[in-house]
Order: sequence, then C-alpha cells, then structure tokens
Amino acid sequence: MKRTDRKYNINLPAHMAECDANYLRLQKLFPGMREDDIISFGVDINGLNFTIALRVLERGPYTTILRLTQEPAPPWSRKPSLTIRLYHDARCAEVVEYQGKRHFRAVYDYPNEDMRHPDEKAQINRFLSEYLAVCLAHGIASDETLLAN
Repeated sequence: MKRTDRKYNINLPAHMAECDANYLRLQKLFPGMREDDIISFGVDINGLNFTIALRVLERGPYTTILRLTQEPAPPWSRKPSLTIRLYHDARCAEVVEYQGKRHFRAVYDYPNEDMRHPDEKAQINRFLSEYLAVCLAHGIASDETLLAN
C-alpha cells in the first residue's frame, strides 16, 4: 500500500470568513472600542460565573489591537489570553497572540520544533469565533441585560 503525504493548505476564503465574523462579534460585544479603552461583562455558563475583559492596547486610524482576558480560570482549562488585531477598513479580526505565543504562520510543516499543528492559525481563529459566540449567547452586561438581545 502506498502512502501519500498530503500537505495542509489554508482555505483562504474560509479563514477570511472566520475573521470577518469575529470582527462583527467583537463589534457587538465592544461597540465603543474606537473611543473606550476597556469593557468587561459577566458570562454565566451553567452556574459558573466569569468576567471577560476586552482592553484596547493600541489604536490607529485603520486598526485596533485588543487583549481578551477571562477571570477566574475555568476548572477545566487555563484562563485564555488572546491579543486580537482588528482591521477596520477590511472589517476583519485576527488573533495575533494566544497564551503568550505570537507570529502564527498560515501553514506549518509537521512535525515542527514547536509542535504546532499544520493549521494552528486557523484553529486559533476558530477558537476565538467559538469563544465570542459563547460570550454573546451567555453574556450579561453590567446593567443585567443579556448581550445576545
């Protein structure tokens, strides 16, 4: 039996759609990001309460860099820390740092020195997508109104 090694290729349209959707989710969660420096809100998941903070680290005419943090750490994982760059002209958002790791390439050979998955960049942006969806579905604003509404 002959084994064929297939190299992973990024699905650019799917990746861009993910980044576009993340931009829209972040706009819903932090509509004042161009003027305000921080927003925080609660998330209730089956009786476990977390505080999510979105803090502006850098602001330019066409981009904003946010840090997303969560307190406390969930019992099943480490607390996430993501740095996200928003491109306002393109209306997309991309993770540029995750748990202190930076500079994600679109494709990695596997195995590699850091043992990153071939689609590490896509996975991190998909994680952000799912995380923001949970925030929108289960988030509670400071005035006790649901963020999803």
